[in-house]
Amino acid sequence: MADPTEICEEILRAGIRYNVDHNILRSENVIAERLLSRRVELIDVYEELHGKLSGRSQALDAFFGALLSTAASWNPDKLALARKGKERLDAVNQLIATKAAELAALLDERSDLHNHSQFRTETHYDVCDVIAAASRGNHLFDWWVREKLAALSGQFDLKYWPTLADVARELATDAARASAQASDPVTAAGTRGARSSLADFLKAFFASIEENSSRSFGPIPNDFKLTDGAYASLANCALDLSAETLVDAGYVKRLRQRQREAEQQD
Repeated sequence: MADPTEICEEILRAGIRYNVDHNILRSENVIAERLLSRRVELIDVYEELHGKLSGRSQALDAFFGALLSTAASWNPDKLALARKGKERLDAVNQLIATKAAELAALLDERSDLHNHSQFRTETHYDVCDVIAAASRGNHLFDWWVREKLAALSGQFDLKYWPTLADVARELATDAARASAQASDPVTAAGTRGARSSLADFLKAFFASIEENSSRSFGPIPNDFKLTDGAYASLANCALDLSAETLVDAGYVKRLRQRQREAEQQD
């Protein structure tokens, strides 16, 4: 009879060999080596995992792929950085909104001074000229667009185009109403909470499994679930948690219960 531990560990070894041969995913190899070094703690997990995905080699591969990628790219440290990136992106958009609005006001004032004072400056006033000037060195623009834009600009005078101040105002409005959104479901799951915690990794891991499920056209069955203790052991080993930060089955059970309650409220 096939040994579940050997089957699961061979998947890890095969992944390591492939990554080494192709010089990729070194961070995932670190996680895989960590799992291999802690085989005794994972024997029961491998038996459960193999029992639930027996005969589904692609599902087993996908499960370990989800585990390794989540532990490498959505571990607590990486998710904390992602949260900071989200906060900074929202802050930058608000700065753009403020400064673009200030720029719009200044452009309006400059235009008014050009029209009503006795002085002028040789500065841009035609949005088409700005586009053309900003595209200097863009060979694709020069090859495909510049001549067509010049013809269009010549055909339609300034009243057909937005002023530079109008463009700045639109940038301000666009930035002011923007809200940072995660670019993928795993990041969204791992950063949804109000503050960072170890639970973020497990949420991201569950989302990664979901992304590899049949309903998402992946090989893992829709009804696949491991016990709370199995998920706890995988997290402890994959993240190399210290004795003070280890999670247990109760921790995972409470997390999953909160997730179910949140889904029901949605």
